[in-house]
Amino acid sequence: MNRPNQKPRTVLLGAGIAALMASSAILPTTASAAAAGSGFADLVEEVSPAVVYVEVTTKAHKAKADDLPQNDPRFEDFMKRFGDQFPAPPQDMPRQGLGSGFLISTDGLIVTNHHVIDNAETVLVKLQDGTELDAQVIGSDPLTDIALLDVEGEDYATVAFGSSDAARVGEEVVAVGSPFGLGGTVTSGIISAKSRNINSGPFDDFIQTDAAVNRGNSGGPLFNMEGEVVGVNTAIYSPGGGSVGIGFAVPSDLVVDIVADLKDDGQIKRSWLGVQIKPVSDEVAHVLGLTSGQGVMIEEVLADSPAQEAGLESGDVILKFGEQDIAELRDLTRSVAMEDAGKTSEIEIFRGGKSMTFNVVLADRKDQEA
Repeated sequence: MNRPNQKPRTVLLGAGIAALMASSAILPTTASAAAAGSGFADLVEEVSPAVVYVEVTTKAHKAKADDLPQNDPRFEDFMKRFGDQFPAPPQDMPRQGLGSGFLISTDGLIVTNHHVIDNAETVLVKLQDGTELDAQVIGSDPLTDIALLDVEGEDYATVAFGSSDAARVGEEVVAVGSPFGLGGTVTSGIISAKSRNINSGPFDDFIQTDAAVNRGNSGGPLFNMEGEVVGVNTAIYSPGGGSVGIGFAVPSDLVVDIVADLKDDGQIKRSWLGVQIKPVSDEVAHVLGLTSGQGVMIEEVLADSPAQEAGLESGDVILKFGEQDIAELRDLTRSVAMEDAGKTSEIEIFRGGKSMTFNVVLADRKDQEA
């Protein structure tokens, strides 16, 4: 049975980035190395039962004039030649998409990408043995592109998260998923780079791999040689739409935190500091007496914000938040967002030629948005 592919989201970077339709205490642990001489066969045999195919029907929407062929001169010439009339615009246009996912609990919790299930009306999950199950969306986070699903039942095969921070460039990895709807597809490669920023959002910290991933791999796991998930395949660098050996995965250390939050109440809680920041250029760092690539500068302190209450000022250079050294914008963005609102945190800044430490009580970001 032929199934249509999900149209990927697109993020501009050079020739283009196309998204694929591509606290650890709450999760189990698994460890199994591929047996010597068997390649990846033993590893794949162990983890594959936990990898699922995800099929989505999105909510119907009104057709726009731009969607219709009569607005294209090429179709107009064609219809004139054959003397046909243009069809009336359809009132509703439901769409179907596909992706991948993986089970992390025996009672049916499944991790996938947000963009796989975005605007979903129905979500169907297919297991390796062909069993089809209706899935419920527990919650999703567009900023990290992670979603959590649930299916009824128990005693499902599962996989566990490993540490993406401990993963090293050059290590072998295996991707399992459903590219173009071809379920149970396995590819291998290495970790090509870490901490990649592809300008898709404030939490960019991707693992780059040359394991072949394509549309339909989205939401599928990237395994290390211990059979642990070190990333969730999310995007590819693809000038032509297919794999060219540059794929990106959300690191597991971030996914674990997001999954724990979604499992709690289906929502992501993020904190708010209340500053606008910019990078510290090499020239500015030299003038201030800082090391190049050290800190981010406060461009503006927002009124009635935690930053203002703590005494931070425009022109301060933030060097450290909590235990996290701040070297670039995303370091501060992620550190603040993942901290609990209402908690007092230390923030180290550079002002007037010396370092200073302030205590700041972060606010709830949703309260500020409201």
